[in-house]
Amino acid sequence: MGVLPYPQMWAKIRRKCALVCLLLLPALAPAAPPPSINWTRADAETLRHFTALLRINTSNPPGHETRAATYLKAVLDRGGIPAQLLALDPARASLVARLKGDGSLPPIAILGHTDVVPVQRAHWFFDPFAAVRRHGFIYGRGAIDDKEIVTAGLMVMLLLHRQHVPLHRDIIFIAEAGEEGTPRVGINFLVRHYWSSIAAQYALAEGGSAVAVGGRVRLVTIATAEKVPRGVRLIAHGPSGHASCPTPDNAVTRLAAAVAKLGQWRTPMRVSSTTRAYFNLLASISDPADADRYRHVGDPQRAPEIDAYFRRYEPESYALLHTTLAPTILNAGIARNVIPSTAEAFIDIRALPDEDMPRFYARMRALINDPDISILPYPADRPATPPSSTDTAMFRALEHAQREMFPDAITVPALLTGATDLAQLRARGVQAYGFGPVVEAGSPGQAHADNERLPAASLYELVRFLFLAVREVAAAP
Repeated sequence: MGVLPYPQMWAKIRRKCALVCLLLLPALAPAAPPPSINWTRADAETLRHFTALLRINTSNPPGHETRAATYLKAVLDRGGIPAQLLALDPARASLVARLKGDGSLPPIAILGHTDVVPVQRAHWFFDPFAAVRRHGFIYGRGAIDDKEIVTAGLMVMLLLHRQHVPLHRDIIFIAEAGEEGTPRVGINFLVRHYWSSIAAQYALAEGGSAVAVGGRVRLVTIATAEKVPRGVRLIAHGPSGHASCPTPDNAVTRLAAAVAKLGQWRTPMRVSSTTRAYFNLLASISDPADADRYRHVGDPQRAPEIDAYFRRYEPESYALLHTTLAPTILNAGIARNVIPSTAEAFIDIRALPDEDMPRFYARMRALINDPDISILPYPADRPATPPSSTDTAMFRALEHAQREMFPDAITVPALLTGATDLAQLRARGVQAYGFGPVVEAGSPGQAHADNERLPAASLYELVRFLFLAVREVAAAP
């Protein structure tokens, strides 16, 4: 073949190159980014599901969580996400749903419990199961504990699925029954009989919060550890008789004395690595007087002064450093004119994770110093576990979500003074983290309180926060 003249040669080369580029273009071009989320529409859907869940009365006892689980399953079925109901008691089912990833990394589990604590209706402004909206708040039992987390988990599943986000990890959504005192029908049942369905590397659930001061979020707490519920029954014994002839060994009187001693007991202060990190970071955003106290938590010379201040003015800080005792139930008597032979009290003990409970009960007996008062430990339903690590991809993703959404805040690891179903997962080696909605410091209507409420804006922010964190850890880069 003869040599082509230069103009013809280059024209032919250009045509070939153009053809090759066209053929290679689909392979070389980056994947199209998923469409941006219409957050206005997502917020409306979030509110719809949240209010629907609040209107389902799942007070525990008796629970009836299957009602909420059935609602969630119907939503997920319509969205094309497989879900199943798992139940020890047919009326108290938990839901487990799964978004499949490519399996190259272990799953992430998102947990929320569908049961709520009972209400004293006479003390509520509105019907606690009507999901009433007033002045930017949504009122209802479960608004803070825990149907906002359930709703956020549901929405994250739906949004990830609709966005066709490529996932390296499966995302497991667990809406469990029985968290409020009856975990045998919920998380304990799932761990024992369906572990393969819920096993994960990371788990996210209730336990933290975003604390606002004057409407601006300053602190995002991520619970990496929990105190342990270890309650006891005190039973005082004495002779019964006619109330017109009182005796010095009246069971009610002696029970009252025992309860008073426990109520005045100052258990030892102890600082863990989690609480030390919490107070040091809290000092960085506090005024000078508070910062000085926070930096010296655990200082033997300052301990009595700081401890007394916390007990009087910062009970939550005090609870982070002590095993606490709170009398919650009293039961005695059969008639106004009868001295009863027994009187009983329940003492809610929230133990530090490393508390030696047999030794602690022995100290209680010595303090009460009454051989006719029995101390009966309540059956333990949650294990004591070590804290989750802050050096993980998930904790860093939670920090990144905080920086994106609340740039004026800091993220701190925290010891939860309450208890959650994450304890059972930590006991199986899962790195578990508690998060929560934005709440104004000192605001009323918190978890378990009368007139429980959540700002609607906090609900929407909660969904975004969880979505950002989960997507970062689960999605393909």
